Amino acid sequence: MKRFVSLIGMFFALSLFAGCGQVMTRVTPTPTATPTVGLSPVATLRPTATPAPYTPAPTATPTVTPTPIIYKIEPGDTLLAIAIKFGISTEGLQDTNGITDPRSLQIGQELIIPREELLKVAGTPTATPTALPFTVENVTFNFTPFGGLWCFGEIHNTTGQDLEQAAVTISLLDAGGKVVAQAQEHAQVDLLGPGDRAPFAAHINAAPASFASYLVVPWLGVRGYVGSYYRDLETRNTHGSGERYAAYTVTGIVANTGPEDAIGVVVTVTLYDALGRVVGTRRGVPEHNVIPRGGETTFSLQLTPAGGPVASFHVQALGRRQLTPTPTPR
Repeated sequence: MKRFVSLIGMFFALSLFAGCGQVMTRVTPTPTATPTVGLSPVATLRPTATPAPYTPAPTATPTVTPTPIIYKIEPGDTLLAIAIKFGISTEGLQDTNGITDPRSLQIGQELIIPREELLKVAGTPTATPTALPFTVENVTFNFTPFGGLWCFGEIHNTTGQDLEQAAVTISLLDAGGKVVAQAQEHAQVDLLGPGDRAPFAAHINAAPASFASYLVVPWLGVRGYVGSYYRDLETRNTHGSGERYAAYTVTGIVANTGPEDAIGVVVTVTLYDALGRVVGTRRGVPEHNVIPRGGETTFSLQLTPAGGPVASFHVQALGRRQLTPTPTPR
């Protein structure tokens, strides 16, 4: 009987669950993790520091425009002499003042001295430029029938750069090494490229009847300022004739091989003896000292050699380019 009651109870329980139509399972939900969003901070806050003592900003010093240096040309002045006086290049002086022909200078004319060249070291003018170490070669001395002594020679530009204002000091010495006469002279060519040569000729009026030895050393010489110089000139068909001990004439053609017109053209002739020493030199202008690009002109220069006989000669031509005026702002 007890077994029958137990079976009835189990049957009743199964019927109760079947009547629901499905089995219900209770699930405990797991908490969903909140996603972390990476945010870049707008600014990084620095720790507060103890402020340093306040230092006021320096007061700006107004820039004072320097007063231009004006030089008034005096009798006997040349561009070269003025340039040497202020320790600047002749090209810088010429370009600053728009001078195309140095021979056009007038007494009383005012020139602006370019400060960018004058203020070399700590704003101190360089009165006498230190000569670049060029070489002096092929020196000769010749007494003249009218008194005095001529010294000829050649400046050889061994500096490795353009050379301007090249000049030498000539000292005559007695047997004890004392200077008995002295002279200074510039090269006949204004601008020398690396390796170029240029003659010089110095006349010593108060020369002694004899001297034991001599010294010829660089006196001036600055780095060349090419500026308005025009070097695209070529000498052609040069010819020398005449008595080898007396008048000697050199003729030829100067051709403009460059892209611009050449103005102020100057020709320099150097005469040499059989040993290669300089025995005469002259600087002059060709038939036309303005040569258009692609053009040419003739020249003829007569020289009187102080020594001799003349064995060879060398001709050099140098001009200037026409500077374009700087337009005045409106």
